[in-house]
Amino acid sequence: MKKIKQLLSVLGPGIFAIGYTIGTGSVTSMAKAGSQYGLQLLWVLFLSCLFSGVLMEAYGRMAAVTGGTSLHAVKRHLPFGRTLAILILIGVATAQYTCLGGILTLSSGAIYETLALYVPSLPKENYAATLGIAVVLIALMYSLLMIGRYSFFEKVLAFFVMIMGITFLISMFVVWPSPEILKQALIPSIPDEPGALLMIAAFVGTTMAAPTFVTRPLLLKEKGVGVADLKEQTLDSVVSASLMFLINGSIMVVAAGALYAHGKEIVKILDMVHTLEPLAGRFAVALFMTGTLSAGLSSIFPILMVAPLLISDYRVGHMEPRSKTFRVLCLVAACAGLIVPALGGRNPVAVTIMAQISNVFVLPLTVAVILVLVNRRDLMGEHRAGPLLNIGLALAGLFACIIAVTGLRALLDAWF
Repeated sequence: MKKIKQLLSVLGPGIFAIGYTIGTGSVTSMAKAGSQYGLQLLWVLFLSCLFSGVLMEAYGRMAAVTGGTSLHAVKRHLPFGRTLAILILIGVATAQYTCLGGILTLSSGAIYETLALYVPSLPKENYAATLGIAVVLIALMYSLLMIGRYSFFEKVLAFFVMIMGITFLISMFVVWPSPEILKQALIPSIPDEPGALLMIAAFVGTTMAAPTFVTRPLLLKEKGVGVADLKEQTLDSVVSASLMFLINGSIMVVAAGALYAHGKEIVKILDMVHTLEPLAGRFAVALFMTGTLSAGLSSIFPILMVAPLLISDYRVGHMEPRSKTFRVLCLVAACAGLIVPALGGRNPVAVTIMAQISNVFVLPLTVAVILVLVNRRDLMGEHRAGPLLNIGLALAGLFACIIAVTGLRALLDAWF
């Protein structure tokens, strides 16, 4: 019983990672890709989740062996460490604030589209109304965070997300794609269509998100994970990466079977409801809205806290208690998240997908620093990276660089 409790304690950061990466961005990206390209991009999802597992293992091993945290270790042990740590901090925080804008845009748009479904007199688009909904949502989340009442609320949201995830998994077998569509998953290819590169970068941005790795040592340290827990830490990385692939993959498969097979694509938010109709029927709208909003809103809490956590990591290497600085930084994050809705995202689906790409630009740096740290004999001793982990990290770094360039190219093509 004691070993089971210890295992569950170590597995906590992995569950946190799943909550961090599976939200409105992943649901939207996977559903859009499945409806538009079938399973042609499943290989991208597989590689992204595989390298996520490698990076979780590397950052987790460094934390368990040294007792240190990411930015603190970078600042202390690497040449130009202070500059590198600040660049990672700024890159991660900026990307997360952009994703927050995408979450608010999609969530407010989903609420308005649902209202318009039941109140036909409402116009199809209403900038003031959707922006107002976004302001109310972020104000509510910020208030709950400040008064410390978010814990129970977050558990309720997580429950609804779980229900939606289970529904997608079951729906996958209900609308299992044809052999022709399944063959697409076996042959890695890039669709020769507009938006394919954008989707590839979004896939990586939503599943191989830097905060998942950078904050992992901080969470492990808070739980007291040490060298004795290395096996459990590795298991946590494997389980987390596997679940990310399974859940995200099921969404793509359902979209391929329910939409792509019938020539349907996702343009509006509520088009994604069709992915749940084979199982949920007339309850599909309610289930999708509840699950998607829960996924989005539950992601807001860690995003609001990401800057205070990283600054605490940079300064002293442990999680600082709440203070005036904490509240101000969370408020800055909340205001930054309103920039995207305020700019008037007329296509919430496209905005949400583009927001995920912001995560890929800091990836090469996060891979490079951990590759150096886990190979330092003076830090890791006998637990430094072996050939397998080094190969995994090298490939992850190459993959991250390719995706960063791909993401930049895709954004430039979309804007210009």
